[in-house]
Amino acid sequence: MSISDVNVVIPDDGLPHVIVPFPLYITVHLGAPDEDALNVTVPYLDYIKNVASSELYPTWPEEALKANIHAITSIAMNRIFTEWYRSRGYDFDITNTTQYDQAYVHERGIFDRISNIANEIFNQYITRTGHIEPMFAAFCDGRITQCSGMFQWGSVDLANQGYTAEEILKYYYGDDIAIIESTTPELITETYPGRPLSLGDSGIDVFRMQHSLNVISNEFPLIPKIAITGYFGEETENAVRIFQEVFNLPVTGIVDSETWYRIRFIYIAVANLAELISGGLTYEELQELYSGIVLQGASLPIVAYIEFFIDLISQRYDEIEPVVIDTFYGPDTAEAIRNFQLIMGVTPTGIVNQETLNLLYREAYIILMSTPLEEIKLPPLPFMGMEVSENMGIEYPKILILEIMLNTLSRLHPEIIPVEVDGIFNPDTSAAVIAFQSLYGLPVTGSVDAETWNKLNEVYQVFISKNEST
Repeated sequence: MSISDVNVVIPDDGLPHVIVPFPLYITVHLGAPDEDALNVTVPYLDYIKNVASSELYPTWPEEALKANIHAITSIAMNRIFTEWYRSRGYDFDITNTTQYDQAYVHERGIFDRISNIANEIFNQYITRTGHIEPMFAAFCDGRITQCSGMFQWGSVDLANQGYTAEEILKYYYGDDIAIIESTTPELITETYPGRPLSLGDSGIDVFRMQHSLNVISNEFPLIPKIAITGYFGEETENAVRIFQEVFNLPVTGIVDSETWYRIRFIYIAVANLAELISGGLTYEELQELYSGIVLQGASLPIVAYIEFFIDLISQRYDEIEPVVIDTFYGPDTAEAIRNFQLIMGVTPTGIVNQETLNLLYREAYIILMSTPLEEIKLPPLPFMGMEVSENMGIEYPKILILEIMLNTLSRLHPEIIPVEVDGIFNPDTSAAVIAFQSLYGLPVTGSVDAETWNKLNEVYQVFISKNEST
């Protein structure tokens, strides 16, 4: 995985949760971009300490140092996120020249005070509120050189006046910024998927390519708008052909490495992702794009339910192989979905849209309803982010699972009255939930939030485990 395009996690409460992982290593070109110079690949933390020791004075106030280190990390992560240099054909992530990037002096000494602060915040970066990409947080000394970003000596003056690091950053970059902490390191690889994308392919790589082409089409209207589905159909192939024609590439309709990185290059330029004022993708836009589809490579709670349904359906259809039940939509899951779609007579995209989800649920429902309750063994299934309660007015897979767990636990606790298993949260379901909540010291609401769901899963798994061993 590359942080050039994040893996998107959007819980079912509809609120996107996107954090760009920080890199384990960064490759630095020791010169200007076109200069014949050495490339060095160094641990990311060491790079941040080196730049901070080259750009800053260790005697500065701590809040000024923190503000400047935040800017340093944001610039580095922006260069990697956008593939600013790699999309232009270079084999490095960033240069060591301040004309283009920020100062890095290979194998220089590191100041202890700067090292200690960097240890605390090297995995944090600045972003515009609601945006995904790390901000290109331009800075300069403010005395000899002027810029539209942060003045380093000005940050010292502000720190001496009592400003915090965040207040200093907002003074220079505006109140609409946030400091994001990335808790997941990644070994960064190039975003090119490793093989050409062509007609019939599907997944997150296709999705990202389609989104980029649509953004590019805003500035190059010859390139037609396409539906962003994650499936490489004839419409997408036509848009790729026109893009290749516009930008003087071989017109094949296939997204090979050259076409992929030209799309990346033009997209970054059009969206200003490497500028202080970025037109990058917002959380709201991302939520809208991903609404109603599950793509290969995505991590979502609903994937575990999809995989559980696949396992159930594999009992009926030999063409479908069981899969590991987790929250990651991997290639085995996508292949099982393609086979299921073929059986159901729909286009085998390997993508779960609402139509495919409905078909999965229908088939799984038939199997579950024909299976005696004591023979059903539900796997641990995660809370999907949306609290469920009485009179929701929908038939919902999560409610079906809830009803099966409640009915199973009624054998353990007579206080829990069995309910009709139909996927509809009615007053009887609410009464059974209240009984369970009362038994286990939970807030008695009759609604199923994360706390109630997780406790239900825990008690259910213990119960079926004990019954299997007796």
